[in-house]
Amino acid sequence: MTRTDAAAPPIRLLVADDEHLIRGALVALLDLEPDIEIVASADTGTSAVAQAVAARPDVCLLDLEMPDADGVEAAARILATVPTRVVIVTRHARPGVLRRALAAKVSGFVPKSTPAESLADVIRDVAAGRRYIDPEIAAAALTAERCPLTDRELDALRYSRSTLSVQQIAERLHLAQGTVRNYLSAAMTKLDAASRHEAAEKAWQQGWI
Repeated sequence: MTRTDAAAPPIRLLVADDEHLIRGALVALLDLEPDIEIVASADTGTSAVAQAVAARPDVCLLDLEMPDADGVEAAARILATVPTRVVIVTRHARPGVLRRALAAKVSGFVPKSTPAESLADVIRDVAAGRRYIDPEIAAAALTAERCPLTDRELDALRYSRSTLSVQQIAERLHLAQGTVRNYLSAAMTKLDAASRHEAAEKAWQQGWI
């Protein structure tokens, strides 16, 4: 279904996905819609932020799993600087991710299995100021375990999914090493994990980071 107002300008869309084939397919299919215009594309979270700032799209369609910054992180950065709306698409909807997305003021959240025509309708709804959350993802989020970790504990675990040392994590967070160790220790205790890497993996599986 397309908009009936032929005089209305097209919805200016940014598409970001690190998988070239999927990004290309999304661009090709959505560009066939007469009321949607692709104005930018990106293959990393950081690039998506830069492209959004440059192109000022009406809607940003962001993959959840991207290098540099995931879709939620990219959305938060974009929405802090650009008057746009964001739809997140994901292959694996981990329970806590929707809560993170809603906290970041994301307007849409859909699985990658969504047909192109339905995705186009979601983009139209979001561009019109409405919100769309896939019902199955919403139901899973309602029954998901609440995150017991503080924001700083989550920050420390987020960096722990990389190869960074505690010293490097402390530098990134502008904190003392001892403080970071305390955050990691507290997170490990709360998640019953034997190491910071195990704690980080558990937090990631839940969608908290």
